[in-house]
Formats: sequence, C-alpha cells, structure tokens
Amino acid sequence: MSPANGKMYLGMTIAVIASAAALACMQAVSSESDAVAEPMAQPSLSVNVTTLELQTLPTTIAANGDIAAWQEIIIGTEIGGLRLVDVKVDVGDEVTEGQVLAVYNDTTVRAELARSRAAVAEAEATLAEANANAQRARGLKTTGSLSEQQIQQYETAELTARARLGVAQAQNEAQALRLAQTQVVAPDDGLITSRTATIGAVTGTDQELFRLTRHGRLEWRAEVAAPDLNKLRPGQPATITLSGGYELDGRLRTIAPLVDTATRNGLVYVDLPVSDVARAGMFARGEFELGNRQVMTLPRAAVQLRDGFGYVHRVSDAGQITEQKVVLGQHTGDRIEILSGLEPGALVVASGGAFLGNGDQVRVVEIVAEEGV
Repeated sequence: MSPANGKMYLGMTIAVIASAAALACMQAVSSESDAVAEPMAQPSLSVNVTTLELQTLPTTIAANGDIAAWQEIIIGTEIGGLRLVDVKVDVGDEVTEGQVLAVYNDTTVRAELARSRAAVAEAEATLAEANANAQRARGLKTTGSLSEQQIQQYETAELTARARLGVAQAQNEAQALRLAQTQVVAPDDGLITSRTATIGAVTGTDQELFRLTRHGRLEWRAEVAAPDLNKLRPGQPATITLSGGYELDGRLRTIAPLVDTATRNGLVYVDLPVSDVARAGMFARGEFELGNRQVMTLPRAAVQLRDGFGYVHRVSDAGQITEQKVVLGQHTGDRIEILSGLEPGALVVASGGAFLGNGDQVRVVEIVAEEGV
C-alpha cells in the first residue's frame, strides 16, 4: 500500500469512528431527555375524594309569605258629633276587654239623658192617673152612671198613657246607651297596632279610632305550590325564618280552600308564638316538616353549581378527572341530595373541583367520609 493510500484509509477510519461516537452521544442525550420528561407526566395536584353517603334527611316543603295579625279589630265611633277629650292608650299598648281607650265630651248627652228621665217620670204619672180613671169607670159600668162610650174613652186613655210611657222609656234607654258610647272600650284583649284618635277632634259615626290585634296573636300566611298542598295537614310543625336570621317554631292551623289562578299557589295559615321579633307585615321564609327519608348525599363542597345544574369531578382508578353532571335534590346543612347521575362507590373530588378540568391527572391523598352519617 502506498503511503498516500494509507493516509486516505486512516482518515476514513477516523471519520467512521467520529460518526459512531456522535451517534452514540445523540442516543445518550435522547435517553436522558426521555428520562427527564417521564417524571413531568406524573400528577402535579393532590386531592381528597369522597363518595355518596346514605343519610336520613327530613322531608320539607319550602314556602314564602307575610306575617299578619291573626284577627284584627277596627275600633270606631258609635256616636257622632262629639269632641274627644281624652285618649288613654297608644300604639303598642296591651289592653284588656272592657278597658277604656278614649273618652268623648258627654255634657250634651247627660243633659239629654236627664230630659228623657223626666219624660219617663211624666209618662208614669200620666199612666197612673189614666189607670185610676179607667178603674173607676169600669167600677161604675154596672150602675149605669157612665155610658159605654165614656168608659171606653177612659180605657183608651189608659192604653195611650201606657204606650207613651213605653216610648219615653225607650228614649231614656237610647240616651243611656249614648252616654255609655262616650267611652270607647276595648272589645277584647289584644295589642293596639294603630291609633288615629286625636284629642279635640270632633268625629263622625263609624270613624276609625284604633286597630287591635286580638290577643296579640300573629300568623304566617305562606304561599305553597298547588301540588304540595295535599302533602300538608293541620297541626304539622313549621320553621319560620325572619329577616336577621331569627327563627320561630309555628304550627299549621288551616289550608285555604282556593288556589290563586295567576300564581297557582295556595295560602296556608300558620300560628306563631308570641315573640318580640315577629311583627305584622314582615316577610318570612319557612319550611314544613313532613317526616324523614333515606337519601344519597355529597358534601356541598364536592358539587359545583353552574347555570342551575350540578357537576362533580369524578376520579378514575388511573387518577384522571372526568366532569359529570348530576341531578340535585334537597339541600340540608352542608350536604346535598344526589338524585341521579352518580353511582354508589364512585370517587369524586371532595373540594376544590372548580380548579380542575376534564383529563387532568391528580393523586388521591385520602377518602373523606362524613362523620356520623
């Protein structure tokens, strides 16, 4: 081999070795890159999961309505043309049956009563005289001293005097009643809720002076959807929530026989206990308790609400997230009833599902169970 050919052969050998070394180096780099990339595919988020739990929940019917007086009495004037001289009660006062609420000037009425009493006395005297004359006339009937016509006249005078006495007595009773009406009294025990009576005012007949809530009793008039009315019965308990979070325990008294044709709701009347927080005219929400039932529930934090629908984030055995739509039922405390869309035993993210999406990889830390369920 010539020196030139030897040098050429040596150069080619070096080139082949360099290429092989470069290829080996590239493969090594590729292997290292794969080794680095493989850990990046591992889950980067750890989650707690939960499952459907069997729970006993009370069956309730929700309703809204206003608080009103059980019975409201409008107290007005029974006598007109007199001036009010005293008003003895104000709004918020508790009164008893027969208690005087207001007083009218009775000077004129007392004068009329005195005149009517005098008229009664005069009529009694006239009747006594007419009765004596008639008795004498009847005694002389057999003697013929008086004619039949004269005797009849005495008897007619007696009847007329008796009738006039009756008229005088009726007028006297009317004046006595007018005197009693100068004092406005409470017709029953209750709470004064309105007062329009003003000292010095001259009022007419039937003018309103006060409003009285009988016995201070209030009721909740709740609107209930027509299909739910048949589920309610008088005597059932109800929980009423007022503004500010105050709660009252009421009891259903009666159900209205009619349903509003516009709203398709019926009114139910719930008796409320005496309290300092409930007032007539307030709006309140409430629930009627129908009993208990067994249902499947999830924690509220496990359910995402969007556009009126419920969604949960289901976790597969491989740790992959799948968003699943569920049908929701009753909400009670921190639990939500799941009617359908999820089978028992399925794992769902217990909280923080809003930050997850379909296909995300997660690592399950623990399964959260509801204590006491």
